[in-house]
Amino acid sequence: MTEVPVIDLGPTRGGGPAERRRVAGAIDAACREIGFFALRGHGVPDHLVDDLRRVAHEFFALPLAEKLRARHPVPGTNRGYHAVGGEALSEANDAAAPPDLKEFFHIGPVDTTADPYYTSPLGRRHFERNIWPAVPAGFVPAATAYYRTMSGLVVSLMRLAAIALDVDERFFDDKIDRSIGTMRLNYYPAQAVAPRPGQLRASAHTDYGGFTILSGEDVPGGLQVRTRDGWWVDVPTSPTTFVVNIGDLLMRWTNDRWLSNLHRVVNPPPVAGPGPPRLSIAFFSHPNYDALIECLPSQGPARHPPVLSGEYRDVKYAKTGLTATAGAGARSADRGP
Repeated sequence: MTEVPVIDLGPTRGGGPAERRRVAGAIDAACREIGFFALRGHGVPDHLVDDLRRVAHEFFALPLAEKLRARHPVPGTNRGYHAVGGEALSEANDAAAPPDLKEFFHIGPVDTTADPYYTSPLGRRHFERNIWPAVPAGFVPAATAYYRTMSGLVVSLMRLAAIALDVDERFFDDKIDRSIGTMRLNYYPAQAVAPRPGQLRASAHTDYGGFTILSGEDVPGGLQVRTRDGWWVDVPTSPTTFVVNIGDLLMRWTNDRWLSNLHRVVNPPPVAGPGPPRLSIAFFSHPNYDALIECLPSQGPARHPPVLSGEYRDVKYAKTGLTATAGAGARSADRGP
């Protein structure tokens, strides 16, 4: 494939086994060849996307001092606001690069309980409390509603993945029901100063877990993915036609049948003036931290040793300067969003 295919999820919602298998086959083909597909017919209401995009734009337009009030008190924690220049994503793939030209807001799971899975020392490493900004009004409900909706969409996608991979349709259910997935609001500011050599809005990287679901914007300086023959191609994006790709752990589950592919966000072309900013909302599904990721029985002799989901992500986070903490502010009695 030299472009990202568009897959309509509509026939699977209320359709029968034949429709589900046909859509699963299209996902299988896309994930084998390029690791990306665009998704329509997903059933997510436009207003949920619009509401979060509106408040996210309002937040990133605030003065830096106000945004910094929403930082986590432990530097590097994967919650709250992170300023421009704080990471180079390519370092997770052991490739050095200048810091990425983006700022972002990191959100973790919004529905937890007092169960020891969440509140034990190991649980608190992955279920740190969220940090929320005081302004703009509506940020918390918009982000929470979006997170919950994406979590439901991931379940649907993983069931289609199971069909494509010849395992029971609900094989993945108990491996993602207490997911350590996260959501990032990525903001790429207008570039008033020329980037350093080799510096991008987001350097080339793969994602770490299962499916990533992206709501982007069709503005200059956007997403590119690398084809199997080494060419970088643009990925058309829009807020409500989601772009979906797979991460490393889903690639390992499939024994490399599916491709966790390199992608990046490039700089806008030089024009008179700094050009427009860009906002993308990335939902990163990630299996339960205690899920053992090993080759599916349908996929032949294993090419990778088994690995625990949480441990794998910890390693990747550490390479980019993020960390999982053991409870700065995490309290079992207060596990709300």
